[in-house]
Amino acid sequence: MHHRGSGILLHITSLPSPYGIGDLGPSAYQFADFLAQTKQRYWQILPLNPTDQAYGNSPYSSPSAFAGNPLLISPELLVRSGFLKKEEIENPPLFPMERCDFTSVIPYKSGLLGLAYQAFKTMGGERERYEIFCRENEEWLEDFALFAVIKKQFNGTARTEWEKGLRDREINPLEKIKNVQDEVEREKFFQYLFFTQWFSLKDYCNKKGIEWIGDTPIYVSDDSADVWAHPDIFRLDEEKRPLFVAGVPPDYFSKTGQLWGNPTFRWDRLQETGYSWWFRRINHNLHLFDILRIDHFRGFVAYWEIPSGEKTAMNGRWMEVPVFEFFTALLQKYPVRSFIAEDLGFITPDVKEVINRFGFPGMRVLQFAFGADQPDHPYLPHNFIPNTIVYTGTHDNNTTRGWFENETTLQERERIFRYLGKEVSSRQLPVELIRLAMMSIANTVVIPLQDVLSLGEEARMNRPSTSLGNWEWRLQPNQLTSSHAETLLELTTTYGRCAWIEKEKNL
Repeated sequence: MHHRGSGILLHITSLPSPYGIGDLGPSAYQFADFLAQTKQRYWQILPLNPTDQAYGNSPYSSPSAFAGNPLLISPELLVRSGFLKKEEIENPPLFPMERCDFTSVIPYKSGLLGLAYQAFKTMGGERERYEIFCRENEEWLEDFALFAVIKKQFNGTARTEWEKGLRDREINPLEKIKNVQDEVEREKFFQYLFFTQWFSLKDYCNKKGIEWIGDTPIYVSDDSADVWAHPDIFRLDEEKRPLFVAGVPPDYFSKTGQLWGNPTFRWDRLQETGYSWWFRRINHNLHLFDILRIDHFRGFVAYWEIPSGEKTAMNGRWMEVPVFEFFTALLQKYPVRSFIAEDLGFITPDVKEVINRFGFPGMRVLQFAFGADQPDHPYLPHNFIPNTIVYTGTHDNNTTRGWFENETTLQERERIFRYLGKEVSSRQLPVELIRLAMMSIANTVVIPLQDVLSLGEEARMNRPSTSLGNWEWRLQPNQLTSSHAETLLELTTTYGRCAWIEKEKNL
């Protein structure tokens, strides 16, 4: 059972920074201070894994389910730790402040990280800490570094296009690709920097009573170190290409469904191994975060499998998973409080049965509550149960203001006003829905920061089924004011969502 509390959804890339993308530096610590000031218990983020421009910079399409994104490494903290000189970061390009310009950010930050690696080679004292990190993460680190280097050697070509010996790992990659050991070390060093900075920030937040909610996508990218290193647990053909790909049938977000393109798992093989790959992944993530939101939870009950080559997700079929065995084994290792079930979209009775049987908290989204005149709609606040995480919207939704202005019908607006007991403007609506969430019986409330700021559609983070222009929104310096803090603190205090602070003091 989660404590009664509230928090904010803000991905690391959305933080202010003079270096083109939010990072793990000073602004992250300042935002943690804001959370503590407003008595928030949770900071929720999107996956921290590396992103790829070929996949629209999505944190849900990564070359690794274990690695961290080097773009999030803070240049300022690299200066403090001696890996960079102050003058090396003093004159960054004039990046846009309101969005991530990945095309410009990637070469700039890659250059800085390259300088940091050269400095590291001369820092004897740092080598021991680096080698400890490598030993502790050897299960995934070497494979990821090799994958990243080989991909660069082949100019970004997908793993399925590599020559057979490398594609199928029939030979030692280091014997085939000569003189790359330094490049492999470099990739591992970037991971060392990322995790060093991440755990410093996590520790800072935890000491302030702030817990991290991370996000674990159920699937991994086809072009990833995970599929390359563990092809036996995916449904692949003899050339290591997916036989089937993942997605969802038509739903709220898309009339033709969503065709994600990720290879599906061989659950029979996972079962034979005692689900070892999954448990390693979850254990890794529970070191990074305090709570895991399991994205596309329904895929652990039954998943939508689409033959490779289909143009839409419509011609798929449901495939069952050994769900009860999997979660019984998982919850022998970790408390149920460590997980949130992302149970949005097409949810069938069997999924609800699993959630109820194991006691996973599910999600409710207020933007979904007013589409029909149904007093028993599960997303209306008076129908919530305590074991629930309630959101005004998620990273896949429009902002609440943008949704109200551009997506609601006249009937929906009338239902909203009737539920609120008054008419409000589009600018006022976000705080009213935040109030509804805060006053509800749900144990946990998580609000996208865009809704705290009452921002419009221009601040939307992602548009599902589109690949361009997503994941770019950023908080601008000084955009979050004392007035926002006062409003958030008042709502949090009024509706009893900071009692956990006193409970912890008395422990």
